[in-house]
Amino acid sequence: MPEKVFCSAVSSYPWTLRSNLLLHWRFGALTMLVFLGMAAVWTIDGCNVKSFVEGWRFRREYLTHGHLNLTYTDEITLNLSYIPIRNPSSELDFQLSFPANLTNTELESEPETETKREPETEPEPETELQPADVLGSSESYQNLTQPSWISVELEPNLTSNLLARWLAPGGEPCREIRSVEIAIPGLDGRQLIELPAGETHEFVFNALYDAGKPSCLGGDYFETDLSGEAWKSRPVVKDFGNGSYSLSLQVHPDFSGDYNLSITLLYRHFEGLKLSPARFAYNKELRKIPIKFYNATSQLPQLQTCRKSDFNREVWAGRWTRHGRNDDCQISNDGRYRCLPPNFPCRNPWCDGALGKLESNGWVYSAHCSFRLFSADSAWNCLKNRWIFLWGDSNHVDTVRNILNFILNLPTESVPRRFDMNFTNPKNPTQTVRITSIFNGHWNETLNYQGLNSLKNDAFRDLLKSYFNESTVPDTIIMNSGLHDGIYWHNLRGFTVGARDAAAFWAEILESIRRRGLTPPEVIYRTTVATGGYARTMAFNPSKMEAFNWVVLDKLKTAGLLSGVIDDFDMTFPWHFDNRCNDGVHYGRKPAKMKWRDGLIGHQYFVDIMLAHVLLNALCAH
Repeated sequence: MPEKVFCSAVSSYPWTLRSNLLLHWRFGALTMLVFLGMAAVWTIDGCNVKSFVEGWRFRREYLTHGHLNLTYTDEITLNLSYIPIRNPSSELDFQLSFPANLTNTELESEPETETKREPETEPEPETELQPADVLGSSESYQNLTQPSWISVELEPNLTSNLLARWLAPGGEPCREIRSVEIAIPGLDGRQLIELPAGETHEFVFNALYDAGKPSCLGGDYFETDLSGEAWKSRPVVKDFGNGSYSLSLQVHPDFSGDYNLSITLLYRHFEGLKLSPARFAYNKELRKIPIKFYNATSQLPQLQTCRKSDFNREVWAGRWTRHGRNDDCQISNDGRYRCLPPNFPCRNPWCDGALGKLESNGWVYSAHCSFRLFSADSAWNCLKNRWIFLWGDSNHVDTVRNILNFILNLPTESVPRRFDMNFTNPKNPTQTVRITSIFNGHWNETLNYQGLNSLKNDAFRDLLKSYFNESTVPDTIIMNSGLHDGIYWHNLRGFTVGARDAAAFWAEILESIRRRGLTPPEVIYRTTVATGGYARTMAFNPSKMEAFNWVVLDKLKTAGLLSGVIDDFDMTFPWHFDNRCNDGVHYGRKPAKMKWRDGLIGHQYFVDIMLAHVLLNALCAH
């Protein structure tokens, strides 16, 4: 930083008076420029007095509560006696008359600069992992307690803790460090990696900066993928906040075989949360590791069909499994992939219903429970005489259209961003459902990029309230937000205020319903998608969307609004690495036999069809 220069107010040398006056003029101009620059930076950061005080309070709260483990908790499995189950590649007891080859098988107001400076002193981690934390760094972590699937939970005080970590610089030695590599002692350097299926395998790894030394900052965003011939999942990553992380792997014994584990470093130290994150994206695949999972004695609990209570879980850790395949499947003239017969059955316990109707060529999603795939009759029986209110972005619009076309058998070319309509079962006129959908990307339905800030518009607020002032009110509210918020909100601090205000708005509506003696609707939050392909480095990148999802869930939960959660982020993540199943921000665009974003003809739309069935599960489960 330049040294300060002292200039006397009046020169003792008359011949220098003119130069002193000039110097004073320059000093005043410089002072004004600095002041204007600071004001501009504060404006860019979206910081006002209220949010600054709130950020200062969060920092004090962080210092009071100490170290934070933000992201995940998991349950570990155990070895039990294993009862052999048929391999997914075995034949189904189902007769097919179908074509051949069908097999069953960081403060934001600081200048955003890309220049890196070598730290003067060697950084040391803020906290040192205790031995218990590094179990499994060289071998899989096996716990001799009750077996269980890996699970994920939101921690208490999530928003304040997340803000504290985002604001914390990590100390002078750590401030300028940016990770460029990782070291995984339990996986690196091994020629052949074989792990027993069914068990949880936890590996601790360290982020390394460009000197090859361990980083002492957390907040790196790793994209993980575990894929086999009939399995795709996102391995859970824990952030210890000091440059060390853990990775947990688990595959069900039914799907033992050869897998690839990939780890991509997308952003370093919360840089994905910046207003303009594209130039900060690292986006480098650091590992692609072949792993063989073999059958062992461990047996995971069998999944059960989802009940109403299962939707109380706020964060999911699911997987996509494949139970059929047609390698000769071709796109039809209407852009659809009818690869399996419509009545091709699900395999228990991974789903219940006709898998062929997903048009996924055998793929289906399950989480801590499995999902029912609805027929038109069962869907109408569930929805009859109900009022469903949706408040969200254009992905909601796609999903409603797909429910009408693919499930309710109501051919619909398109649906508008804002509508309120009654739909009737063509086979049974006594069965009707009212669906209201209000776009929240902007208070003006023809515009974008306001998100939760759309509630600042009085007319938009009055519009929403009007639907809840009728003699009857909706049975269920399904809401989401995120993509438009990623562009509007300048930083995480600003978004937390927006999410808090949105929760307060909806809490006020529900309370007004109670005061009228009516039963308020249930509120289901559908998390924002994991943006795909090119969109992974944009203002609505997965790192930012996941953090925004956590904040909204935390605020809705604090306000006592949540009746259930559908984790569409987890559902879409395994398919977000390219644009085959999405156009970057939508997973349910209408099928069409035309050139897609990735240059191929047609696109896969089944991920959103799966979401449509999951929504019906949440609405209809008991």
